[in-house]
Amino acid sequence: MSAAFLITTLIVVVTPGIGVLYTLAAGLTEGRRASVIAAFACTLGIVPHMAAAIVGVAALLNASAVAFQTLKVAGVAYLLYMAWTTLRESSALQIEAVPPRSTRRIITSGVLVNLLNPKLSIFFFAFLPQFIRAGDDQRVLHMLGLSAAFMLATFVVFAAYGLFAAAVRNHVLTRPRVLVWMRRTFAGAFVALGAKLALTQR
Repeated sequence: MSAAFLITTLIVVVTPGIGVLYTLAAGLTEGRRASVIAAFACTLGIVPHMAAAIVGVAALLNASAVAFQTLKVAGVAYLLYMAWTTLRESSALQIEAVPPRSTRRIITSGVLVNLLNPKLSIFFFAFLPQFIRAGDDQRVLHMLGLSAAFMLATFVVFAAYGLFAAAVRNHVLTRPRVLVWMRRTFAGAFVALGAKLALTQR
């Protein structure tokens, strides 16, 4: 495994995106357990995209405007839904009164966050082959190894983001005005990411 792959992976994973935002929100609103589960869920959401890249399905997304647009619209709709649900809880009292979400619900939301982003499939389709030697007889095996390393890095970095958010959770929850602005910021970020996805081209 090359140093170039590890450095590129770290840069990609550390850069805040939809998954990081979801994990931070889980840590701030529900604590350490939820943040780690959210990080795991977002990592799981990467699996279909990596599988698509390995078997070549991403090529279909890149070639088919209909397939790409369908998945993109679903992704934008889900991000707008995330923004709406984030704004719906508007005070510290509401957050403290609402029971923690089940593990299944956190995982389902986290997987959908990454699953409904067609750019991830195309990204991995372009990203992974760069680190495979031409004529490699074990190309699939090596791609699986690189994918596993990327997923591990994703989980570790996302969990770190989430645990940091959980660590400052009490400071946030005791300040209602901060909480309200935090929710507005997250909701705005989800809308912005949805708009960015809506404007992306193949």
